[in-house]
Amino acid sequence: MAERKGTTKTTGKNASLEGTKKMTKREEAIARAKAEGFYDDYEEPVKEEVNEEVNEEDLYEEAEYEEEQYEEPEYEDDECEDESYDESDYEEEYEEEYEEQDFEEEIADAKDDKSCDRTSKICRKTAETDIKVSFNIDGTGKYRINTGIGFFDHMLNSFTKHGLFDMELVCNGDLYVDTHHTIEDVGIVIGTAIKEAVGDKKGIRRYASEILPMDDALVLCALDLSGRPYLSLDATFNTEKVGYMDTCMVREFFYAVSYSAGMNLHLKVLDGVNDHHIIEAMFKSFAKALDTATGYDPRIKDVLSTKGSL
Repeated sequence: MAERKGTTKTTGKNASLEGTKKMTKREEAIARAKAEGFYDDYEEPVKEEVNEEVNEEDLYEEAEYEEEQYEEPEYEDDECEDESYDESDYEEEYEEEYEEQDFEEEIADAKDDKSCDRTSKICRKTAETDIKVSFNIDGTGKYRINTGIGFFDHMLNSFTKHGLFDMELVCNGDLYVDTHHTIEDVGIVIGTAIKEAVGDKKGIRRYASEILPMDDALVLCALDLSGRPYLSLDATFNTEKVGYMDTCMVREFFYAVSYSAGMNLHLKVLDGVNDHHIIEAMFKSFAKALDTATGYDPRIKDVLSTKGSL
C-alpha cells in the first residue's frame, strides 16, 4: 500500500520526545513568569530586596534616634549609679540654688534702688557742736572729713577707708574749750548714721569680730548689731595726747558710737607700745568688723534672731 505524500506518522518514542520538548518550553515560560513576578507561587526576589532595604533604613534611623536621646551620665569620684537616688533631692537642691540666686539679685536690685540703698544723712546742732554727716555702708572707702582735730580726722579716714564705707563729715565744735564735745558728739552722729543706714537688718550677718595687727599693736574687736548698746573697752595708753587728740577721748568716742547705734561693742588691746599704732588699730579693727557684720548672707532670709526683730 503506497504512503501518502505530505504526511508524517509519529511513533510512540518520537511522541514522547516531542512531549518532553513541550514541557521544557513550559518550564522556561514558567521561569520567565516567575522572574517577571507574574507567578503566584513564587516569592519575588525584587520584593525581598526592597523589604531588606526598608528594614535596614528603619534600623539605622532607630539607632540614630537612640544615640541622640541617650547621654552618658557623669559621676563624681565618690558617686555611682544608685537605684535609691531620689530625683526629688535634685529638684530641691536646684530650687534652693535658684532661690539663692534670686536673693542675691534682690540684694543687687536693692542697692541700685535709691529707696532701698543703705545710706543716711544726719544733722545735729547744739550749743557746743554743729555736725553734718553723710554715710554709705555699701561704699568704696571714699572720705572727706573735717573736725578740726588732725589726728581724729586721720582715725575717721582710716575707719572709712578700711571699712569700705563712704563718709563725708564736717564738724564745727568749741575746740577753744577742749576736744571733748567735738569727739563725743561726732561719735553720737556716726552711731546714729550707722543705725539708720543699716535699717531693719534683714539678711545681714549681725555678728563679726576682727583681730588686727599694726606694727607693735594687736587689737581685738567684736560686735553685735543687737539693738542693745554695750561697750567693753580694755586699753591702756602711755601718753595723754596723740597730736591734738586726748587719748582719754578714745573711750568716749566708742561709747557714743555703740550707744547711739545700739550695738554691743568689745575692744581689747592684746599688745602694743606706741599709742598712735594702738588707737589706729582700734579704729581699723572696728571698721573691718562693722563691714562684715553689715554684710549680707544669702542664707539669712530675715532678721538673724529667734525673736524676729532686732
